Amino acid sequence: MSATSRDFDSPKIKNFAGFLQRADYSLMDSLLSDPQSTEDGQDHYPRQVFSGHYVPVIPTAIPAPEYIAHSNELFNELGLSNDLALNEQFSRLFSGDITVARKPMRPIGWATGYALSIYGTEYIQQCPFGTGNGYGDGRAISVFEGLFNGKRWEMQLKGGGPTPYCRGADGRAVLRSSVREFLAQEYMHALGIPTSRSLTLYVSRSETVRRPWYSQDSRSIDPDILVNNPAAITTRVAPSFLRVGQLELFARRLRSNAHQGALNELQMIVKHLIERNYKQVISQGLVFTDQVVELAYFFRKRLTSLVANWMRVGYCQGNFNSDNCAAGGFTLDYGPFGFCELFDPRFQPWTGGGEHFSFFNQPVAAEANYQMFWAAIRPLLSENSEAMVRLDKIREGFAETMQQEIEAMWAKKLGLESYDTTLTSELIELMVLSKVDYTIFFRELSNIPEQLTTLKESFYLPSSEKIDMQWENWLQRWRNRVTTCGDLRVTSATMKRVNPKYTWREWLIAPAYKQAERGDPSLIKEMQNVYSKPYDEQSSEVEAKYNRLKPKEFFNAGGISHYSCSS
Repeated sequence: MSATSRDFDSPKIKNFAGFLQRADYSLMDSLLSDPQSTEDGQDHYPRQVFSGHYVPVIPTAIPAPEYIAHSNELFNELGLSNDLALNEQFSRLFSGDITVARKPMRPIGWATGYALSIYGTEYIQQCPFGTGNGYGDGRAISVFEGLFNGKRWEMQLKGGGPTPYCRGADGRAVLRSSVREFLAQEYMHALGIPTSRSLTLYVSRSETVRRPWYSQDSRSIDPDILVNNPAAITTRVAPSFLRVGQLELFARRLRSNAHQGALNELQMIVKHLIERNYKQVISQGLVFTDQVVELAYFFRKRLTSLVANWMRVGYCQGNFNSDNCAAGGFTLDYGPFGFCELFDPRFQPWTGGGEHFSFFNQPVAAEANYQMFWAAIRPLLSENSEAMVRLDKIREGFAETMQQEIEAMWAKKLGLESYDTTLTSELIELMVLSKVDYTIFFRELSNIPEQLTTLKESFYLPSSEKIDMQWENWLQRWRNRVTTCGDLRVTSATMKRVNPKYTWREWLIAPAYKQAERGDPSLIKEMQNVYSKPYDEQSSEVEAKYNRLKPKEFFNAGGISHYSCSS
């Protein structure tokens, strides 16, 4: 997903007309719209959607939009001039006003339906109709799809107003959650982990929306007050926004004989997924059944690698349902997410997530989502028993593949040529005992210290003599292993490319969105700079501010140590 130097050297698109010329709508051109949808996209009230792959929807613009930020790096990758972010028509489009569209751009957006599964169990309770036909993009509306420097990107407004899937809500996002998603996507990209990206962030200076949240210094688990928040729209960008839950929706319709075209709709969405996300690894010359088997293999490969890399950097996807699992194998939907500071395998920042979505349980959640993916595409092979056997074998190998990825990840974090079960399991126990800061500890370890002293700078608890002896024993055995791997300077440098220096710390993010609410986005811009180079040594000022233990007052603090999904 990173751009080549050639891309950066290409002439930049400097005006809105030039941007519009990149429009190219594969989804709307190759898939089916809901036959009950309106032609003009005025479709903003909850209703059941029985068939079709998408619903045309006009986004609802936020009034009095004000620019907050844009991603310099993504603009470069797309070949856009940074000045475009302040262009009036560009700003209007990405704050929800699609009336600025001119050909070849289309003056209409689209929302998609999907199904929900949690840990492999199908749910329809979240659907207001009790059928599953009203569940989907409730406030996410795609408004543009185009080709930039030879790559296809879809641009989606988060907070763009209600759709038929809004379940009675207002379709808005608040500035707080928008800032979090905007910063987190680009931070994840800088970490080298596949993710949706952030294009722009605009806030309304006249519209507010009321949401439950936490009072000042609250220690409540659940929000304890209602707050008026500025409405905001962040534009997220990805090769596609196809989810496992979308495939499930069409497979469920096929299974229940919902309509005569159900099988065709499932085939179409899977073909579209392959075209959008797997074109470069799956040959179009293969027969379709073989493409489906290849899809299962490559998605397994991407998903297991993704989750292992989440764990490498301390990321926890607090609500890793199938509808939040991108079928392209990248990180999607930064809602109730968090990054582990004080190390705890059970870390889970979202109050509604439970331990089943906790930090170390993410591989199991991933397998449950893969199970639903496998079950959704399996009917496409009903007439090819040999292909079905191969598909089932790929499914059966998920746990082993996931374990291999996790073991390889731990070996890299520890600078080892191969995974060491004893060293790793003992380390995890010691990290829990000493309550270490996950990021600071591994960065200090990357210096390959001879003494325990520097590592203790990452401990949240004073260490006892007994635990110190255990640490020193572990450290000596680990150093002996690392020494056999070659030049320690090379190993140290390699470890620092795996273990970031700077991590996401919610207590530092909160002041940024609070300051932005008062009209000052300077902290957001500062964080963009810091988080764009998470593996680098930065200035002493940056280190003093961003590379430190979580202060005591932020433990168990509502909205910082834990938060609801309210956004």
